[in-house]
Amino acid sequence: MTEPAHQQPAAAVASTAPAADRTAELTEMLGYLAACWDEERRLLARQLHDSLGSSMTALTMHLALLSQHIPAESQAMRDRAAQMKGLLANIIETNRKMQLELWNDKLEFLGLKAALAELVPGFAAAHGFKARTSLPDEDESYTRTQGVVLLRCVEEGLRNVAAHARATEVDVILDDDGEQVMLTVRDNGRGLPDPARVLESTSCHGLRLLRERARFLGGTLELAAGENGGAVLRMTLPKQAPAG
Repeated sequence: MTEPAHQQPAAAVASTAPAADRTAELTEMLGYLAACWDEERRLLARQLHDSLGSSMTALTMHLALLSQHIPAESQAMRDRAAQMKGLLANIIETNRKMQLELWNDKLEFLGLKAALAELVPGFAAAHGFKARTSLPDEDESYTRTQGVVLLRCVEEGLRNVAAHARATEVDVILDDDGEQVMLTVRDNGRGLPDPARVLESTSCHGLRLLRERARFLGGTLELAAGENGGAVLRMTLPKQAPAG
């Protein structure tokens, strides 16, 4: 029997409710998993610093002491000691970079402003483009989760600029009006033909995860074409995370 026409809209509305609930559940789950992932990265970075880092530093000191007792005429031993010192220095630097990739300690101990002030120019110098930062005079207080998500947004934006944009200049702007924080990554690259589709693309996992993390915190992530070319990635978060 065909359902009466006047009942169909109500049924249609009812059918969208489970879908909306499911979307909310998935967003919450992604937010929880991402927070767990960040905590695992933080702990691993700390272990690398406390264990491997301190051990490599101690080995360097021991090698320096041993080198002082190598006879002057034993050039081969001196050369070998110099090689070992160089290898240890490379391991220490690699360990430092791995720690930074996993977790930015400046974010935790000095705040978001200090973390961005280090990250942006360093990344730009390594990838051959000019970068400018516009940051608040005062480092506002954010929850750890908010700070991490904002930092991840900058990292993702810079990686995309380096990989796809062919840009020569990038601006990273952090605005805070007391009620919400807005983070913008803007470049002068070749731009995007359809920015909205990029956020829906199944191949852009980094951006899609960022969008869900922003939603989990009650905010938004937008990708748009710049007024004068290039692309603009913008994340907006309320200063207080939603309850629950």
